[in-house]
Amino acid sequence: MWESRLVAEHLVKDAGALGWSEVGSREAALVQRCAAGEEGACAELVAGHERMVFHLALHLLGDRDEALDLSQEVFLRVFRTIHSFRGRSALRTWIYRIVVNQARNRQRWWRRRHRSEQVSLDQHLAEHGEPRQMTDGVSPERVLAHKELTTRLWTALDTLPFDQRTVIVLREIDGLGYDEIAFSLGVAVGTVKSRLTRARQALRQQLREARL
Repeated sequence: MWESRLVAEHLVKDAGALGWSEVGSREAALVQRCAAGEEGACAELVAGHERMVFHLALHLLGDRDEALDLSQEVFLRVFRTIHSFRGRSALRTWIYRIVVNQARNRQRWWRRRHRSEQVSLDQHLAEHGEPRQMTDGVSPERVLAHKELTTRLWTALDTLPFDQRTVIVLREIDGLGYDEIAFSLGVAVGTVKSRLTRARQALRQQLREARL
């Protein structure tokens, strides 16, 4: 996805000393190397997180090309601000926060104009394949039923406000804990739980209506 040279051109040089609290020594060293402008460290960071960034962007925006563009924006932002990372969360969680903020900014105008062009489930499966646990030893009828349910779920998810959609994706798809989600969204844990409750209620209502 990324050319090492392109990444290096956008690094913040001479970032100064970093402070650390809970981040492991290996991750701290990687961040410090990136902040110092080391090209190999930048490539290592991208390689370790690009899949996560792309899939989160895809789940939030629903369009492959937009997700790719957003992924590039995210890593540019990561390297421009890496000097401000203080280890108060895992590096992954800090990057999650950047993805969410960038996606929120983009969806304010994009989703209203391109809703009809969003990736369908069939296209997504054609590009990324069926999950292994749903295909190995499972009858075609159950696979079809799973696809139909997944289609209804994603259609219902797409109707949610961005903040509710995001908290569902982070919790139910990416498996983040409440503290991680709270940091990623910049809100209190209590707010995360209330958004999850409202989002789940809305999804259940949408799925009930879809069956009528």
